[in-house]
Amino acid sequence: MKAVEIKNLSKSYGDFSLKDVNFDVEKGSIMGLIGANGAGKTTIIKAILSMIKYGGDIKIFGKKLDDDIRQDIGFVLEDCFISNFLSAKEADKVFKNMYKNWDSDYYNNLLNKFELPLNKSNSKFSKGMRMKFKIAVALSSHPKLLILDEPTSGLDPVIRDEILDIFLGYIEDENNSILISSHITSDLEKIADYITYIDKGEIVFSKEKYDLFEDMGILKCSNERFKEIDKSYIQKYKIGKYSVEALIKNKDMFKKEYSNEIVDSAELDEIMVFYAKGEDI
Repeated sequence: MKAVEIKNLSKSYGDFSLKDVNFDVEKGSIMGLIGANGAGKTTIIKAILSMIKYGGDIKIFGKKLDDDIRQDIGFVLEDCFISNFLSAKEADKVFKNMYKNWDSDYYNNLLNKFELPLNKSNSKFSKGMRMKFKIAVALSSHPKLLILDEPTSGLDPVIRDEILDIFLGYIEDENNSILISSHITSDLEKIADYITYIDKGEIVFSKEKYDLFEDMGILKCSNERFKEIDKSYIQKYKIGKYSVEALIKNKDMFKKEYSNEIVDSAELDEIMVFYAKGEDI
């Protein structure tokens, strides 16, 4: 069973629209959702959580979202807040009455790990502290699915690393799943099993991370040499005054055919830049 199935998702906001978005989140995996600001990542997440009306079909654990399924979802969204008047200690009492699987001991362990004070109100937390607070709440109901929108934004590298390790531990039993949107592509390179890239409301690709990095590379060559390259390998390219950089597919096959050419590994942020600013063949 898939954790999330999205078929032909569409949504319009004035001059922006999602257009027939299709991808799945496999059970026991982490799906990284990438794209520029305004590409549609948060809209997809809000549609999954039924926070907005949409066209198409979304299933969670094979079913339409209902109150029972909501009990198995933990989420962190930037514009969904915990009351500013609640302290971490008071939040424990509130969420204990909302979630059937709420684990106060685990919650308090996370608060301790994140160095969050029990009696300080949420309004007095820094941005980073508020995010850690939300993550502690999202995890403490032992959900089967975590949906996270920029959960490590504003956190220092040490805390980010600790949180990423918690996410990896969360899916170890292969029953839990995560959909995580992030601009910090290095985080996704560390923890994600799959990557879905959305640009201007349309899915560019949705692939296993390992296959993506094995398939794609960055070619660097002269302008004259680029004219001789088989263009079926080229996804996007950028022409400089004296050289060309190109995002290529079928990297291993290309390197066999063009053994003298320089081909570097492609990182997620480089792939995004090529798709956003590169030229089509």
